[in-house]
Amino acid sequence: MEKVQETDIFQVAENFETFGKIETITPYGSGHINDTYLVVEKNGSSLNRYILQRMNTSIFTKPEELMENIVGVTSYLKEKILDQGGNPKRETLQLVKTKAGADYFISEAGNYYRMYDFIEDAVTYDAVKEPEDFYESAVAFGNFQYLLSDYPAETLHETIPDFHNTEKRFHDLEEAIASDRVGRKHLVAPEIAFVQERKDELGILLELQKAGKLPLRVTHNDTKLNNIMIDKETGRGICIIDLDTVMPGLSLYDFGDSIRFGANTGAEDETDLSKVSLNLELYRLYRKGYLEGSKGTLTGKEIEMLPMGAKLMTLECGIRFLTDYLNGDTYFKIHRENHNLDRCRSQFALVADMEKKWDAMEGEL
Repeated sequence: MEKVQETDIFQVAENFETFGKIETITPYGSGHINDTYLVVEKNGSSLNRYILQRMNTSIFTKPEELMENIVGVTSYLKEKILDQGGNPKRETLQLVKTKAGADYFISEAGNYYRMYDFIEDAVTYDAVKEPEDFYESAVAFGNFQYLLSDYPAETLHETIPDFHNTEKRFHDLEEAIASDRVGRKHLVAPEIAFVQERKDELGILLELQKAGKLPLRVTHNDTKLNNIMIDKETGRGICIIDLDTVMPGLSLYDFGDSIRFGANTGAEDETDLSKVSLNLELYRLYRKGYLEGSKGTLTGKEIEMLPMGAKLMTLECGIRFLTDYLNGDTYFKIHRENHNLDRCRSQFALVADMEKKWDAMEGEL
């Protein structure tokens, strides 16, 4: 998206129902999708802070539906948190309405903006520094499932259709192989074979869902550590943020992507594959926290399939990287030659290590 000048941002911010004079607006955070700003206003002798975001309508092509999801989920969470004696101002995102009473603002240029109250005395982490952080993220995402366990997931819009349709991701890969548009197919024969050898597993979760054995749930679909606000004083995860990809899905998607991201001993784009493996201690710690946070709302079948969730989300991600490599690196941003191929190989190495440790992953349920 084209960057917006600061003067325009001030004009945008003034359309929201805040209560003082805006002092500063500065870029904020490390996100790569939306343009995010910290708004500071002065109200008498006190300062209030807000998060203002310009939504990326190139990726989220139906922003009205996206915002309908966010309004529905945050309103529901607020009531649940209040019922349990919690503090919704810290435990869920609070949208700031526009002066016209809307949940978002559309500028004259056609850009979509939203504003949230800033959650004070809380931080986010981009990487797992301590095992306790990973555990707290598991409890928080498990609690997200618990609080939304009765929400009618089927009423949510798919903000990115077929996001975790692993079978469709495989078909996309097959098309990329067939077209070989940039002549790279001959360079990735082992990677293609790796996927084809596991083809029969790709539809397992979808088949169980269709058979009614896995329930449709509200899923976050981007369960990285940096999407949880951690209370500075207690160290506990208090609020799930970045709700753009909240959609109907399977709890195993959220669990699996967390393991893929947080329990890998190597980087997502690691070139030395000897460094890539599943940290079983972190896997077990996350599973423990996720089950604790979900407070008995997961079914026996969901718990049984947690290892498969981890494996398939990792395999799916590798398939997406491989597909993009074959297509000429048109989707994921790359920062070096063969970057998507490195990412793909790292994911597949993690899958292979999971298979070696499968009995351990299935144990201690």
